[in-house]
Amino acid sequence: MCLTTCPTYDLTKFERSSPRGRIQLIRAVADGRLGITPAFVDEMNFCLDCQACETACPAGVKYGRMVESARVLIEKTKTRHTISDRIKKIGLNFILTSRIRLRIAGFLLWFVQASGIQKALIKTGLLDLFGKNLTEYLKLLPQMKFRNTEGMLKGINLKPRNPSYKVAFLSGCIMDIAFSDVNYDTVKFLLKNNCEVFIPRGQVCCGSLHAHNGEMDTAVKLMKKNIDIFSSEGYDFLVSNSAGCGAFMKEYGHLMEDDAEYKERAGVFSEKVKDFSEFALLLDYSQKMKSPEGVVTYHDACHLVHSQKISSQPREMLSRIPGMKLVNLHESTWCCGSAGIYNVTRYEDSMKFLEKKMGNIRETKADLIITANPGCMLQIQYGLQKDGSQAKVEHPATLMNRLMREE
Repeated sequence: MCLTTCPTYDLTKFERSSPRGRIQLIRAVADGRLGITPAFVDEMNFCLDCQACETACPAGVKYGRMVESARVLIEKTKTRHTISDRIKKIGLNFILTSRIRLRIAGFLLWFVQASGIQKALIKTGLLDLFGKNLTEYLKLLPQMKFRNTEGMLKGINLKPRNPSYKVAFLSGCIMDIAFSDVNYDTVKFLLKNNCEVFIPRGQVCCGSLHAHNGEMDTAVKLMKKNIDIFSSEGYDFLVSNSAGCGAFMKEYGHLMEDDAEYKERAGVFSEKVKDFSEFALLLDYSQKMKSPEGVVTYHDACHLVHSQKISSQPREMLSRIPGMKLVNLHESTWCCGSAGIYNVTRYEDSMKFLEKKMGNIRETKADLIITANPGCMLQIQYGLQKDGSQAKVEHPATLMNRLMREE
């Protein structure tokens, strides 16, 4: 059953590029019958970790945990690192682990974009002299915001009178510097629906990018810090607006089950995590909404539909909006090819998955594509630009806040 849902097997028709093929490879390494060969490393990295196979599997095999454990083993046994490996490690273990360093890097990138340097580099194509596809990587970058989440929310009262819920909010790492407007929309929507919002200072990256790329030790440090920070105050739910972050935070309890000090608190932390669409269904917002213009379609982010098993909730949330023209996207649960940083580390493969997704989007004739993960937003927007399409991509929180009538 997993073969028919696996994007890499669909692309190559090679058994080794299927979930069951990779499981056999992982088992062979675990049993000592196979070393960590270049072919093994390539297959583990070729996998999108979209976890569509988990949705299809009647036995409930946790494939995602297996492939991520294999990537951890690969990183720990590497004796030689390429330049791209070193750049990735600097990004994951130096920049993303510090909010200060992350914001400095975000500001520098914002300056490069705002000053026109990035446009000039793209227009001339000079970067491709130093490496293949470097110009395309620039096009895939998010537009950095001058103000981070804290700056966007400065002066806003986060404590309405007699709130219905008290919710915690993770501002994230990439979300904080590149999608602070989405964070703003999320918080504003919650406030408009009488929720008190708790945004603790000292919070850090959730650790998902680290775990998915073999840096589990760093991920654990980040997890523990977030558990400590968020445990400083009581709240009803922790609302996540990033599918990847939400999926990983829901795994804190499992990942910490052998840690005597953090096991119980990690379990409580994970149980309180809710995706934005999950939580929105607890609110009575439909009578406060304006009708959207044009045709809307919805793309399922992998870590929402496959990891968190959230599919009907976003659609129900959208269907409650008066006058919503929501059309079905064929193969909406198939990966768009973003997969964290996959579209950078394996650009050519990523574009093959994107083209399949764009073909289905074209058929909808939608004016607006809604998706709940920053990577998906960037990837699909990149595809629309390549198509010369006037359609736009929007996060559900942005749409919901935009359509909410002011009190």
